[in-house]
Amino acid sequence: MTTGRSGRTVRDLRRGNRSAVLQRLYFGGPMSRQELGPATGLSSGSVSNVVGELVADGLLEEAGIVDSDGGRPRTLLRVAPGSAHMIGVDVGETRVRVELFDLTLTELARTELPLLPRGCYDVGPIVDHVRTGIATVLADAGVGTERLLGVGVGVPGIIDREAPGGTVVHGQTIGWDAVPLEALLRATKAVPEEVPYLIDNGARTLGQAEMWFGAGRGAQEAVVVLFGSGVGASLITDGSGTALEWGHLTVSVGGRRCRCGARGCLEAYAGAESVLARWTERGGGVVGGGGGGGTEGTTATGTGRFGEVNDADEADEEEALSALLDAAVAGDALALAVLEETAEYLGAGLSDVINLFRPERILIGGWAGLLLGPHILPAVREHATRYSLRHPAARVSIDLGSLGPDAVTVGAATLPLSAFFAAGGRRALPEPPAEQPGWQTALEVRGGTHRARG
Repeated sequence: MTTGRSGRTVRDLRRGNRSAVLQRLYFGGPMSRQELGPATGLSSGSVSNVVGELVADGLLEEAGIVDSDGGRPRTLLRVAPGSAHMIGVDVGETRVRVELFDLTLTELARTELPLLPRGCYDVGPIVDHVRTGIATVLADAGVGTERLLGVGVGVPGIIDREAPGGTVVHGQTIGWDAVPLEALLRATKAVPEEVPYLIDNGARTLGQAEMWFGAGRGAQEAVVVLFGSGVGASLITDGSGTALEWGHLTVSVGGRRCRCGARGCLEAYAGAESVLARWTERGGGVVGGGGGGGTEGTTATGTGRFGEVNDADEADEEEALSALLDAAVAGDALALAVLEETAEYLGAGLSDVINLFRPERILIGGWAGLLLGPHILPAVREHATRYSLRHPAARVSIDLGSLGPDAVTVGAATLPLSAFFAAGGRRALPEPPAEQPGWQTALEVRGGTHRARG
């Protein structure tokens, strides 16, 4: 294989050219061959060759003809939606959601399987849910696995891709201690061996979705917050994302017990679960009780509309958080105080990422973030600014994500899509084992010869 001065082979260059054309058409919309040259920096000859290959592969198709100023009409090209498929999986707080997408991320089928009891992260049932979900969406859409680029999975926890045997998940808050998730999923035989499982932290998949398709587009550095039962975040820099265990920053030394086991974590104050716990501890959500509430409900030990909000089997967390919000909108002093306190904790937590990473945007997503955000966002901004250094605070904007509460699943589907782009529009194949330099082989042989003589 010919190698240039940069160390890149002809195959590398071809793959890079294919990737450039694919991504320009994918994110920029239909374009003619003549426009692709300036847009990608490729010569007209390279564009012609690459387009010919991608059309022959079925990845590009014609999207109409436009008139040209004084010249021949130009044919527009676009990415062919049905040329490939991706599956996105969100291992959430109450259910496992599985969605099938075409290449342009149009949803073709979806299914949700509840975690029973609610919030139970036993890995066996979750793996079974993923297997069942994959089979369901493929059957519902009438799609086979021939064009399936991969299965992206968003999960809570720290992801270790270097572990022998595949990706391992360390999820302290959900009781996962070095769970070999990739191997467990592969053992279900839900997809053929050549179809990869790509596993990542759910906050990072949310971040990638918002940066590619949502409110993060155009930003070079951003922090995307996943605010659900707990809280997490991802840092995106120059298109590359890193999951941050932001929910486990210490905001109160010796404070409330977090579900990770430590005390004083941000998640113990700002996650939906802890917001509701603080409300009920003060008498909120109780008919005529504790000077709070003012909403339909019962005591924390009753069995009315809310049940016990700390009991995941009996409570609908989203319904309870909506009730808290309704009470605050109605002017209930206790509910307003809880939301203001929550906004301050979120703002203080955001000040840490502002001072550490100096992002230009912070986006808040997740079902709880999108539910409470319109009401507490001004206060969150105010507290984040007050707790931050002036210079980084002056350049950051804090807004809500734009992709809705299902964005983790979309983000999970971008994992195989990203690998597809990196491979130049071909299925990512395992890299062949690297051959060691000749001098190293010669020295090893020489050393072996000396040992044999000795």
